[in-house]
Parts: sequence; structure tokens; C-alpha cells
Amino acid sequence: MKAEPDSRIVDGVDVKFSIDDLEAGGTSSWDGVRNHEAKNHMRRMNVGDLAFFYHSNCKTPGIAGVMRICRAAYVDHTAFDRKHPYYDARSDPAAPKWFMVDVEFVRRLDRFVPLAELRATPALANMALMTRSRLSVSPVRAAEWQVVEKMAQE
Repeated sequence: MKAEPDSRIVDGVDVKFSIDDLEAGGTSSWDGVRNHEAKNHMRRMNVGDLAFFYHSNCKTPGIAGVMRICRAAYVDHTAFDRKHPYYDARSDPAAPKWFMVDVEFVRRLDRFVPLAELRATPALANMALMTRSRLSVSPVRAAEWQVVEKMAQE
């Protein structure tokens, strides 16, 4: 799951969110996903599932930590809030199309794993992060998870 660790102002609101922010708060809603494929991946998540926290759209993108899904998908109310940076004028509360999950901090990786290293790892060539790189939420296979965990320990 990707978030931007550096400040970026959208409609007057800083949408920055990093592993530091999650660790400080303990839990957070994961809102603002406005891609149907990414939304569908989120809707398949279950309470207790683990996810990598990926720093995106920054000088050194990569995997920073691990979080746990602590609330399964529910309607993303930010789509209906005109003052929110993720407002979607085409969203209808009677037929919501955007959803979010809640996540909780589990741990930082022993070592931040940069995207450049992930890309250079043959065992990750088919990872959704590589093949569907524009998605903010994508699945990770068990074997891929193990490879990333091993990389973080090197």
C-alpha cells in the first residue's frame, strides 16, 4: 500500500503520510484510493492481513514497514466531503463507489528496501508493484513477501 511521505498540498491540505505518521498514531484509515483496481484489492483485505507500507512519489521510493488491516473495507466518506482533497463530485452516498480500510502499525523493516533494489531482484519481476506500478494498492504473493523480508534483513 503506497503513501507519500513528503509534503504535497492538494486543495490546501497536506496529504503527506509516512511510516513515521502511522507509527506515531498507531492506526489510521487508508482513504483516498481513487482507482477501481486498487479499490478492489482493498475490498478483498481481511482484518489481520498484513501489508507493506510503501513510500511513493519521493526521492527514494521503497518499502518502509509493515502494517496490519484492523478494519475491513467500508465506505470512504471523504469522497462526499467537498472540503476534502479526495472529494469526488461524481460519488453518490446512495451508491458509494470508493472504500477504505483501517490499518495499524506493526513494525518498520530492519532496513528500508528501495524500489531500485526491488526492480533489480529477478524473483520480484512479476510482483504487481513492478507490473502494475501505478496502483496505490496491490497484492503481494507469499513468496514475494518472503523475498522482501529477506532483503530488509541484508
